[in-house]
Amino acid sequence: MSAEPQAKGLNAQLIKVWTTWGARFLPFADVASPELPLSRLLRLSLIQVSVGISLVLLVGTLNRVMIVELDVPATLVGLMLALPLLAAPFRALVGHKSDTHKSAMGWRRVPYIYMGTMVQFGGLAFMPFAILVLSGAQQAGDERLWPGMPTAALAFLLVGAGIHITQTVGLALATDLTKAEQQPNVVGLMYVMLLLGSIAAALFFGWVLEDFSQGRLIQVIQGCALVTVTLNFIALWKQETRIPSRLRPQPIAPDPTFRESWDLFMSKEKTLLRLVAVGLGTLAFSMSDIVLEPYGGEVLNLGVGTTTLLSALTAGGSLIGFAYASYVLSLGADPFRMASLGALIGVPAYGLVIMAAGSDTPELFTLGVLLAGLGTGLFAHGTLTATMLLAPRGQVGIAMGAWGAVQATSQGIGATIGGAIRDLVPQLHLGVDLGLGAVPEADGYVLIFSLELALMLATLIAMWPLLRRDIAD
Repeated sequence: MSAEPQAKGLNAQLIKVWTTWGARFLPFADVASPELPLSRLLRLSLIQVSVGISLVLLVGTLNRVMIVELDVPATLVGLMLALPLLAAPFRALVGHKSDTHKSAMGWRRVPYIYMGTMVQFGGLAFMPFAILVLSGAQQAGDERLWPGMPTAALAFLLVGAGIHITQTVGLALATDLTKAEQQPNVVGLMYVMLLLGSIAAALFFGWVLEDFSQGRLIQVIQGCALVTVTLNFIALWKQETRIPSRLRPQPIAPDPTFRESWDLFMSKEKTLLRLVAVGLGTLAFSMSDIVLEPYGGEVLNLGVGTTTLLSALTAGGSLIGFAYASYVLSLGADPFRMASLGALIGVPAYGLVIMAAGSDTPELFTLGVLLAGLGTGLFAHGTLTATMLLAPRGQVGIAMGAWGAVQATSQGIGATIGGAIRDLVPQLHLGVDLGLGAVPEADGYVLIFSLELALMLATLIAMWPLLRRDIAD
């Protein structure tokens, strides 16, 4: 009989600890309110979880499988992964449209998220077959298999476009539901859930593909298509309020055009410089995205399952960075100083990755990847928060779209450059030997990581005027 009162007393103590210490130290614990409970926010963040799963599949798993197991040239893989950048510039337009949309159901955001979900599902549904046909054509040199390339390109383009639409409008919907002072934390919560989804997906993919086969690859990719639709439909259930005034045209002033909204957004002081800094930093962190796992497999002799876990390690580092940044930024810290710290951490991160090429200690590589993830998290959260704080009233969608367009375009350019360098350097026999005792296969990789170090420094230089202005204020 005494056990039950003791259990109740323990529960009461746990609740007290959560309410007093959780809200103080956990960066997102104070986001919830009676009008917007944490359970509803977490359900909405399932959109980000589905995005994280797809990103790990594309950047973390398929690039290794296509390059190493299926023998597809890294340049071609880089071009495939860069195709979504064709849709990236339209993120700002999609954000603007979702700001001003009037649907027959009285929604603004929901129709665009549904549309993006189905586009993403379509690309994932036939992607594995297109990849296998492309791989067969490359290995056999059979011109009859030429449809593999355009079909694979279409699959990657659809998945990328779906990710851009759902992520941009999903973040805008999350900010719509929260108060202005809580919006940075809510966006941070959304990205933490993206990272958690990335970690879980990386661990699962690494386990399933440990014994690689083409049949398992098909099952994994099409399973992701089904999971994407399921998660996004659950996430959107009763999230956006239907407003009857959106059902019919209003006699008051018309909505601003995209050009008018864009001009208003860009009129804010040093907005262009901030976006340039976002582009440089993202390029610095993303140029090695498609070569990290092949580098681990080809140079460090790591298996598919082990290299896939690198995505989980990177996401884990980013998760730590996002949690720390959210806590510090909630105390009023300058977001661009936080972004600068992320770029600064990237310098030793890629230095360790380079050193791993000439050593027998994969731990250096592991530590470098973890630090790169940490720097990515700090940089992304800092620049996103800064961009959102600049958004004119009622234009959260276009601000999110602008940040996302620059980031996604830089990621696509980085993936293309990284893949091309990986393929061309060994053929040109440039001998990028830094005296590390690395194997010849590492030359292209070392050049990529060295360029990233240079871009990190360029990013810090670009952000310096912004920091000086903030210090002066």
